[in-house]
Amino acid sequence: MLKLEPRPQLSRFWSYGSPILALAVTVLIGMVLFSLLGKDPVKGLLVFFWEPIKSGYALGELMVKATPLLIIALGLAVCFRSNVWNIGAEGQFVFGAIAAGGVALMADKTTGGWIVAAILVAGILGGMVWAGIVALLRDRFNASEILVSLMLVYVATLLLGYMVYGPWKDPLGYNFPQTKTFEAVTQIPRLIKGSRVSIGLIIALAGAAALWVFLFRTRAGFAQQVGGLAPAAARYAGFSARRAIWVALLTSGGAAGLAGALEVAGPIGQLTPYVPAGYGFAAIIVAFVGRLHPVGMIFSAILMSMFYIGGELAQSRLGLPKSLTGVFQGLLLFTLLACDTLIAYRIRRKSAPKPVAAPAGTSSLQASTPLTAPVAAQATEGAI
Repeated sequence: MLKLEPRPQLSRFWSYGSPILALAVTVLIGMVLFSLLGKDPVKGLLVFFWEPIKSGYALGELMVKATPLLIIALGLAVCFRSNVWNIGAEGQFVFGAIAAGGVALMADKTTGGWIVAAILVAGILGGMVWAGIVALLRDRFNASEILVSLMLVYVATLLLGYMVYGPWKDPLGYNFPQTKTFEAVTQIPRLIKGSRVSIGLIIALAGAAALWVFLFRTRAGFAQQVGGLAPAAARYAGFSARRAIWVALLTSGGAAGLAGALEVAGPIGQLTPYVPAGYGFAAIIVAFVGRLHPVGMIFSAILMSMFYIGGELAQSRLGLPKSLTGVFQGLLLFTLLACDTLIAYRIRRKSAPKPVAAPAGTSSLQASTPLTAPVAAQATEGAI
């Protein structure tokens, strides 16, 4: 029989090995799912893990998907390391996209290239404003940032719907709920001709490097983590716990808003009701699979973008529902949580207890006086 035994100290090996084991378990469960759906498991795995990397164009599309996931996850890592649970990055992503789209719609044929910087700044400020509402309610009224940030996702989505169905609706768009296509000058510059990969990838990688320096090489980063995890200790050391909340949420919101701006002024090129793509929620998984470390989140963002592209290909090539993407994302998260048990516990085999032999001469005594014999036996042991 197996049992979990607490480790004297956390396992460093499993802190890094747990995500790999979780991915392996996810793949095995995925193969079972493909078999139950009547599909070849090998073909299914190739769709998810080979097709997104088999060509230069496929790698470019992989980077397009990974860029917003990584940017949002970097901001969320600041929150989670500060013990601030921002679950509404999707809403900040959407509101940042709305703000960036509003600036992009002001451009015309005579607008200069400076508009790109204005769009990105608008996206960052939009995300910070949306996250600032959460910070204000948490700071002033001790409201749960989990509930507030999550509910604001729906508010941002409804606001986006109002704008594209109403004031910003393209009059020449055949009654489709969308804005006009943004001017070419607003397009985020691309890195490679013929590919959709934009400078957003460079921004994401630079953000990962900046986050590493901030968290592990600066006093401010140390204060940020202490302020969230141990407010009393932070106050004793002169750090502000309230400041940690504001910095965490504004940083996270700004990163999500930047991702929204890069998305609408990049691959999408206009505002539509389909801007909410679930990146804000998927980035939570990216952050935890990447162990809230910038380098780990780079790899986990690539993995999660594989799930996005694999889900789309599974729909078109295998006739499977696109929701398979969400299934794989959920499986990865739950298997990771299960495998993380190995960090604090080790598995031991529990041996069956050995029967204790009764002293000679006590069998007849217990048989004759079953109620008094145990007492007599204990007294005898005590005398010995």
